[in-house]
Formats: sequence, structure tokens, C-alpha cells
Amino acid sequence: MTTVATAPALWRTEKTVVLSGHSLHSQKPSPVSEGFVPPIMAAQIRFRPDALAASMARTLTLRTAPDALLAQWARSQLAQIEYLVEDGFRFELSPFLTSLADAERSGFAGRVGAGMTDLLMNALGYVWRDNATCLSSNLDPHADFVYAGGAVSGHGVVLAEAHGSFAQSVAEGRIAGEARRKYLRQVKPHIATSCVHGKVVHGYSVAFGSNPANQDTFLHVAETRISRSKIKSSLPSQQPGPIASGRVSARLALAAHRSNFLLMGASQVVAWIDWLRGVGGRPADDTVTTFFVVEIVGRKFLVAAEYFFPYIRPWRLLDEVDLPQLPWRWDEFESWRLRIRSDLANVYAMDEFAAGSFLRALSGMISGEAGQAPLALDLPVVEPVGLSKELEPGDRDEDSRYPFVQFRDGLALLGKLPRSRKPETLFWSPQRGFL
Repeated sequence: MTTVATAPALWRTEKTVVLSGHSLHSQKPSPVSEGFVPPIMAAQIRFRPDALAASMARTLTLRTAPDALLAQWARSQLAQIEYLVEDGFRFELSPFLTSLADAERSGFAGRVGAGMTDLLMNALGYVWRDNATCLSSNLDPHADFVYAGGAVSGHGVVLAEAHGSFAQSVAEGRIAGEARRKYLRQVKPHIATSCVHGKVVHGYSVAFGSNPANQDTFLHVAETRISRSKIKSSLPSQQPGPIASGRVSARLALAAHRSNFLLMGASQVVAWIDWLRGVGGRPADDTVTTFFVVEIVGRKFLVAAEYFFPYIRPWRLLDEVDLPQLPWRWDEFESWRLRIRSDLANVYAMDEFAAGSFLRALSGMISGEAGQAPLALDLPVVEPVGLSKELEPGDRDEDSRYPFVQFRDGLALLGKLPRSRKPETLFWSPQRGFL
């Protein structure tokens, strides 16, 4: 008799993960930056599958790997967690996880751990991110990520180390031990040091684990302890003036938005960011990137036309260098979609105002004279949707009904691309900005 495996119920429900432990670790001097007050640690975090998938993709695309590989790898994250995590309000692993080889299971757990760390850092109010390889290579091992914005604005940056484990040996004590061990080994040695994005003034080690046998799930955060000194130092600071609140280091903004526009498929924007960061040659000056403006529940987003190239003109095979010269037309895309009666799902986009602000600043840096690149940029921060921390359980946020998730830097994952006969179209030139 042949046994037919049934397809699992895809994860669709918003989940709540309660903080199982929070440990504080002393630091001298404390605080590293006078006046820095870390956010109150979340008692729990809530998120939908698309939010976790987007966070996993956001952390994946901070790596140094070919852009095409990163983009395809990142887009597969939602399918993985939908099938390997059970539906329901609690975080429980699917029985299908046991079908994976040990190395694949460990890799998946690590990616989920990184995604959970990114969700937590956003819930705590941090905005901008980069891979922590920006720390000195002489200080290995080091944490996974650097974050800025929010409470650390004007002070520097914070570190975040991520750990994920899906094994039958997972227990509360083991996850707590991993968080503390990794804090002491990979975070604490870097506190009060400097990197290209600023001084490291605080750090976190986030360990997330789930036991596939009994479905127990744990989230432990080890964090730098801040001493509350009542006496202010009378000595003047020898550090350069901090970036004012509401501003972000240009280097860090380029790193974060490179990941965002890579996920959107805007390859020309990514190429210009790489050139400004000293990676790769200067792209052609006459390229123009097309964006469609789509609206969902009163919010406007930019979607890169390059993302839809295989759908708009599937009958043409063009060399990649020819793509920016194509006359992108939304009506052709809509005609194609109507013929096959299909809705495109899970499309990365950017908040219109956040994307526009960055792209205008990017054009200014590209066309500016050598040596005059700004040290900091004024960029907006948007209210997140689809992810939150919650100190009092029970309230269900209206945002959980929205067909998209959105992060503080403006990146969004749209559950479905809305139909539109005549959407607004914007054209971005690297030299002249929006045309």
C-alpha cells in the first residue's frame, strides 16, 4: 500500500513569542556614551510569517555574495518558513523539519535566529543595519549585525549577535547559556570600540530555540548593563560631534538600502551604491530606473519595474546590460496578468517617501564633486506594520490585518500586488534624480 504524504497547512496566523529570559552583563565604562538609555526590553514580540521571512531576507542580503544569488536565496525564505513552521498562535515546528538533513536543519535554524533578532531589534526601535564584518577583522570573533537609529541616535551603534537552534536538546537553560556565552565571546569584547559606522556603545546576544519533540520554544536576550551615574563628567568629550537625532551615517544608510533595493530587484540602484562604497566600476550614467507607485490601504509604495522583467516581456531574451534601456509599460504587464488570471504575491517594495528621500540623496552623492560626500544623511523613519513588541498581552493590533509588513527604514513586503489600470510611474536618473 502506497502512503501519500499530505501537504501541511501553511503558516498564516500571527504568532507571539514570549521572552523566556533576559540577562544583563556589566561593562566599564558605563554608560559608554553619556546619556544613552537603551530601550526597555520587550516582554514578547508578535509577527506574521511574512514579517519573519522579510527579516530573514534582510539579514541574508547583508552578506558579501553575488547579488543574483542573494536575491534568489532571500525570496525563498517565505516558502521555507510557511512549510517548516506549524500554523497557530504559538511557534511550533512542522514534522516536515525532521525530513531535513542535520546541516540543512541547522542552516534553517540559524536563518530563523537571525530573522528573530532583526524582528526584536525593530521592535526595540532600531532602524538601520549592516553586517558586523564592518568591525576590524583583527577582533574576530564578532557579532553578526550592527544597528543604529532609535535610542542610539547621536551616540553610535549597537551590536547584535544571533543564534538559532532546532534540536531535541533545546531547553530553557541551554538557550540562556548560548545567549550569555555568545555575548561574552562575540559582543562584549567590541563594546566601546569603533567601526566605520561609529562607536559601539551597547550590545545584544539573542538566542532563539525550539524543540521539535515537545514544541517548547525559548527566546533569551543577553544585553549590556547600563550603570546609572548621578554625577556628570565635567571633562569635555574628545570624540567628534555625534550625528544629530533623525540623521544616519551615510555609510550605514548605503549598507541598509543596498539590501532593500537588492530585494526589490532594482539592480541599477544597487550598482551605484556599490560604486559609492568602493566596490565595482562606475555604472553607465545614462541608465534610468523605473518605479511603479502602488497604493495599499492608503499607503503608497515604490515597486521596481526591473523586478517584473521576466513577466512583462517573457518572449524576449536580452542581455542584462540592455534591461535599463527598456521602455517599461505597466499596461503590458497587466495584460499578461489578466490573460493567465494570476496575482503576483510577496513583492518587495519601499515606502514612497522613504525611497524618494534616499534616491534623491543618492543622486546628490553620485553627481557631487569628489571629496564632498556627506558624512550623514537626513532620512525618514516610518512606523512598522506587521511586527511589534507588546508589554500587555491580549490586544490584537489592527496592523495584523494589513496585506503587507513594513520596517522602520521603509522596506515592505506586499502580500499581493494590487491591480491598477494607470499607476503613477517614476523614473530615477543617477545624475538628475527623479525626472
